[in-house]
Amino acid sequence: MNNSPRFRQRLLTMCCFFATLSQLTTAQQPAPHIELLATGPRVSLRGLSVVDDKVIWVSGSGGTVGRSIDGGATWTWTTVPDYEKRDFRDIEAFDENTAIIMAIAEPAQLLKTNDGGRTWRMVFQNDYPGMFLDAMDFAGANAGIVVGDPIHGHFFEAETFDGGSTWHDIPLRQLPEADSGEGCFASSGTNIRFISRNSACFVSGGPRSRLFIGDKAIDLPVLQGTTSTGANSVAVKDPGKPLDKLRLIVVGGDFAKDTVTEKNCFLSNNGGETWIRPATPPHGYRSCVEYIGPHAVLACGTSGVDVSTDEGMNWQLLSPEGFHVCRKAKKGHAVFLAGSGGRVARLIF
Repeated sequence: MNNSPRFRQRLLTMCCFFATLSQLTTAQQPAPHIELLATGPRVSLRGLSVVDDKVIWVSGSGGTVGRSIDGGATWTWTTVPDYEKRDFRDIEAFDENTAIIMAIAEPAQLLKTNDGGRTWRMVFQNDYPGMFLDAMDFAGANAGIVVGDPIHGHFFEAETFDGGSTWHDIPLRQLPEADSGEGCFASSGTNIRFISRNSACFVSGGPRSRLFIGDKAIDLPVLQGTTSTGANSVAVKDPGKPLDKLRLIVVGGDFAKDTVTEKNCFLSNNGGETWIRPATPPHGYRSCVEYIGPHAVLACGTSGVDVSTDEGMNWQLLSPEGFHVCRKAKKGHAVFLAGSGGRVARLIF
């Protein structure tokens, strides 16, 4: 080994150079942040569906639907004719041409497009007094489910097996009973999720907050007791796992006091049998939670956006700017958010 003074000096210089280069490279890596992409019509956007890294659909109040087919660089905004006063709280998109939108209150309606939103046809309607749809989810291209607030003391559900072209009410006797004042929040379209190709779970809120999964109704430890409290969203990791190994994350809180962090997030590693409180919770009420990677999770609400890199045990505030909904691409890695004022943003992570 060369042990001369000149060699040692040269080796020391090289080590210092690479150490400095490493520090500079690390310093140049951007921290995770939210990048605002578009501001559409000044409406509240709560429906968001990300097909892949290029195709994004949003929906909201004032009969508004937005679509981008270039990763959010440009947008096409439309108002569905005859629905100018309706609020589309959820949207499910399958490609750049096909999507379903959900109008929440009486009459509860689902509309479908096959031509990129140029025309829409009604595929479901329920005129029953008090009907209020909250969210829908799909397992692939065919099987879908929509949940609504209780009717006759039972939560409402309807299902489809042909990609949303036709829907069938689930019989009342098969639906879970609701407690007095218990309901669902139509805040982000994510309070119902498939846990397998044939089964879904959903969360409720209000005076009582529960997880309905399989044939079980499980009390949640989230903040509850008033009309503005309870669970708003549930995220499911690796749907299809056995129920006792299914990992769930539930978020909510009190939307009337949206900076309160008390009991706003809980985790389960066994399908809801037991719950874990995060060591560092999200920084306020959160209306949506979404897995965005193997261990990374995003949550958003009216008081800000949080990210966790350890599956929800510790949350870091990314932005105090509020968003209603966040979704990851079904086929891809892009993550987008939507909120009030027609705002659409992307997570740079």
